[in-house]
Amino acid sequence: MRTIVKGKNLDVQDTTRRYAERKMHRLERFLDDRTDALIELSVERHRSAEDSRIAEVTLVIDGQTLRGRADASTFEAAIDEVVDKVERRAVDHREKPRVRARPPQEKDILRRIADGTAEPGRERRVVKTKRFAIEPMFEEDAIAEMEALGHTFFLFVNAENERLNVVYRRKDGDYGVIEPVVAGEYTPGKGNRSKG
Repeated sequence: MRTIVKGKNLDVQDTTRRYAERKMHRLERFLDDRTDALIELSVERHRSAEDSRIAEVTLVIDGQTLRGRADASTFEAAIDEVVDKVERRAVDHREKPRVRARPPQEKDILRRIADGTAEPGRERRVVKTKRFAIEPMFEEDAIAEMEALGHTFFLFVNAENERLNVVYRRKDGDYGVIEPVVAGEYTPGKGNRSKG
């Protein structure tokens, strides 16, 4: 595995670089020589000194990208946390069964299930609910979190207006933000942004 450690607008100290490389070395038992790893370290300035050191890891395994991000009070703590996250994802990737070709009749069944025509008369229902803590953040932070998770959209509380927003990746590679408004609140030309 080839590992690159770099800083985002900062010089990485040799001790931190060696620490990161040593931590990433433990992933080599899951990965092969064709895997590239990038560790990017940065500092986020905000009121609290805690969680201001950021470590982001990007692994490219057989053309697939795995990402992780962690915030901590020191780079070493952030590196420990993000390597743990990425290690779990690498194990999942290695153990994930490879997709095999399905027989034609099985493909038809799956297509009918996807179309909702497999079981006529069956009522759709909510079968799972997720609950999680959510803290206000700015759009840029939401985009970074979405990318770190490897998702195409991310629900967050906008720190500017304290409302739920969704940031998403558009087909052209840019990003969009969905800002829901309560019926009657929307007034064209009064600070509402067009999303297109």
